[in-house]
Amino acid sequence: MSIDVGSIVEGKVTGITSFGAFVELENGKTGLVHISEVADTYVRDINDFLKEQDSVRVKVINITDGKIGLSIKQANPKPSDGSNSHYSRSRRKAASSASNFEERLARFLKDSEERQQALRKSLDSKRGGRGAR
Repeated sequence: MSIDVGSIVEGKVTGITSFGAFVELENGKTGLVHISEVADTYVRDINDFLKEQDSVRVKVINITDGKIGLSIKQANPKPSDGSNSHYSRSRRKAASSASNFEERLARFLKDSEERQQALRKSLDSKRGGRGAR
């Protein structure tokens, strides 16, 4: 079986690095799935998505100087339910992240105020009371 750009093949993960995963294809050749091509979401640690010896479906995205570039996220298209799911999903995500941001900001302000009060007390005690010089 020949490997052509754009073809979708099965492979087995043979190695994992900080920048991607090496996948042995059906014909015995090895290609690299870059960390940015593992999932549709941000991948901080590739080990959260892949393990060695996992069987994966990959798409060949490029072949340069004998090196084969692969993609898992392009080989597994997102299901479409007929509606504009990307738009509604992005709106829900924006609303969720906005409330998440508000909660984190409120927590930060509270912690910051508590730290400021502790610093003021410490400085006041070093100066010998409030307003003393």
